[in-house]
Amino acid sequence: MEGRLNAYYDFIHNYFPILPPRVSPPLPDEPIDNPAPYAAFPPKSPAMLYVPQSPLSLAVSAILALIPHPEDPEPLSEKSVIQRRAYAHTFATLASLKAEADWDFESSCELSQSLPTQEPSIPRGRFHDHTPVELESLLALLVLSVYEYAQRGNLLKMKSRAGQALSIAMGKSLNRWMVEDGDSEARRRAWWMTYYCFVQCSIVNSSPLTININDPEFKTPYPKFSSDKEGWSILIQTQQLLVSATQYITDLDKALSSRTNLDPVFQEMQRLDAWARFILARVDQLPTLAREPDRSDYSEIITAKSIRAMSRIKLSSARIKIHRFRAFSNIPIFIKKHCDLAVAYTDESNSHTDGNAVVAQAETEDPSCACSSLKPFQDSSAVESSFQPSNSNADSSATQRPFSLNFPYSCQHSTSVCYQAAIVISKMFESLPIPHPLQKPYQQQLNRRILPRTMPSFACCLMQSSYAMLMLFYKARVGVGFFSGPDEKDTESSLAEHISELRYGLRRTITAASNYSQAFEALNGMRDEIRGAYETAFPEDFMGEGDAAAVSGG
Repeated sequence: MEGRLNAYYDFIHNYFPILPPRVSPPLPDEPIDNPAPYAAFPPKSPAMLYVPQSPLSLAVSAILALIPHPEDPEPLSEKSVIQRRAYAHTFATLASLKAEADWDFESSCELSQSLPTQEPSIPRGRFHDHTPVELESLLALLVLSVYEYAQRGNLLKMKSRAGQALSIAMGKSLNRWMVEDGDSEARRRAWWMTYYCFVQCSIVNSSPLTININDPEFKTPYPKFSSDKEGWSILIQTQQLLVSATQYITDLDKALSSRTNLDPVFQEMQRLDAWARFILARVDQLPTLAREPDRSDYSEIITAKSIRAMSRIKLSSARIKIHRFRAFSNIPIFIKKHCDLAVAYTDESNSHTDGNAVVAQAETEDPSCACSSLKPFQDSSAVESSFQPSNSNADSSATQRPFSLNFPYSCQHSTSVCYQAAIVISKMFESLPIPHPLQKPYQQQLNRRILPRTMPSFACCLMQSSYAMLMLFYKARVGVGFFSGPDEKDTESSLAEHISELRYGLRRTITAASNYSQAFEALNGMRDEIRGAYETAFPEDFMGEGDAAAVSGG
């Protein structure tokens, strides 16, 4: 169990800190060698050398099993991928069964009469010294929720796991836990990560949130980072903004389709934009120390920086959602459904939407409609009109009926916001730490492969960033002056500079997606979609598989 806990901190904690800080120094990472050759067992029932008793240890094992073995000569080969998939799914299934067994055991006890300071009745040692055993099934569900999303692409199970976790957390009163003891930090992290995961399901599914994000019953203090006093509160607030921006996209689409009064929607746009700028000011401030960090806090300093980067990613993604329609009129580029982005139609002979078709579509739009046209923006207070679908077979969210609109922001302003936010997302994904487990000297010589990041619960932000950068490229290609002020004109050199920035930003997103997809199969589609659109936009800059994995270490 000690080895799995150590591996949790090496591979998971920096992106998904459900447990308190380490209580013991890092150990060398010692992944278990394959117990049998690939062909020695059916892929759906691999031989298990050891089965942990903790549902959390099993759920963590499901994630760890997806990481390529450092001594596998062909980690991306079909047989290696199938083998990892089989082990991961076996661990995930066992974790779910063990969590059910824990709930059955707890329900048979008079837990309602227990005092908070009593030891749990579950007859098992703790996975973490400062995390009560009765929280392990809850935390296992959070890990499994991300597993279902990132590995299996099963959004229904993702939502189901998070919903179960929320019910358990509130049943244990974790949402209003005010007791201060040795396990307080564990309970705070358990509650707020449960909240985070439940809200994430609404973001990914573009579905209404079934809880009040500011429910007065959510009283539990935020967890703590000694190196960043505001880190957790900023993460939760960006998550709240992102789910609100996702709902705004849905409301705008419905209002456009039904031709209802858009004034309330535009008021919400202004509210969300002000909220985003408020959080941006907080994120840009230097972190405040809760106390002077000591040597034992080193790993948590990395985690705190990672959480800040994740907050910037989510904040920037929310800003794109708030301004995306105004800037790009929801013109579709991607050919498969990803998150809340519209789907483009292509004939079977083309693998990706042709960039020229995007430009041609925009050029046929009503020239007076600055937000849907890729022609130079003309500052005017006149009411805009005529949003035409890109194709009769396009996704319904891209089909706009002509009627009066009066956005509170100019197309130029919204485009500028999307440009800044998209570049930030690409840079922040690149800045997320790469796992560097402690290794024995001989392993350091053998294993030079870049390891994958894990827990990509916010992968949709990659798609938001890529969509915005591709649309910005097409605007720039037809000479649109959206990067300069209203009374200025982009020079040839400045446009070239912006296009170069967009090119490298897209390469960073492909690199991030490629890194994640080493372990998580459901992200292959995102990676291939972005790469295909990139190759269409920049055919002279073809980016092969090896290139994507090599850029910027990830």
